[in-house]
Amino acid sequence: MKKFAVILAGNGVYDGAEIHEATLTLLAIRKNGGEYEIFAPDIPQHHVVNHLTGKEMPETRNVLVESARIARGKIKSLSAFNAREFDAVIFPGGFGVAKNLCTFAFDGAACKVDPSVEKAVKDAASLKKPIGALCISPVLIAKILGNVEVTIGDDKSTASKIEAMGATHVNATHGIVVRDTHRPVFTTPCYMLDADIVQIAEGTDNIVKAILDELK
Repeated sequence: MKKFAVILAGNGVYDGAEIHEATLTLLAIRKNGGEYEIFAPDIPQHHVVNHLTGKEMPETRNVLVESARIARGKIKSLSAFNAREFDAVIFPGGFGVAKNLCTFAFDGAACKVDPSVEKAVKDAASLKKPIGALCISPVLIAKILGNVEVTIGDDKSTASKIEAMGATHVNATHGIVVRDTHRPVFTTPCYMLDADIVQIAEGTDNIVKAILDELK
């Protein structure tokens, strides 16, 4: 079985990993005959958001500890990731990607990336391992790899910032997977578009299938 490293950004759409995208990515990997291990950086979250009210809460949380909720405790620190042990790497979305894994939510094209995340992506890319990114996660790939084709759907503001990082944005709709012309980087919009959970399942399934087809 092909083995995926799934990298999470916490737990919850507004301050961590998007739970539907994360869970359905795991399902798509297993349903299509793959296996996975889950990783997250052992760092503080940027902030904590009350998902009922949308307001910031006066507390601190850890990205690895929060991601462990989705992983049911079976998770490792991203510092333990070895790209040679995996066939592919994939990033579900959620605001945590743009707040915890990098600072895109605050700094746009001038964002900084967590060092363990940058190393994971660069190591996978240097070994020509497929890299998948859902929802807002393609901004992370654009920042790290530069000249790469990605999609976040059709949001003009985000697309312009991707272009400012040296990448090329391709407009796409539900379930569409964009593969970079020159290397195995795969992206799909998911909740960057107005979507329901069925459309998210379609997107996660399609991107996992595209990566597995690449690995044949």
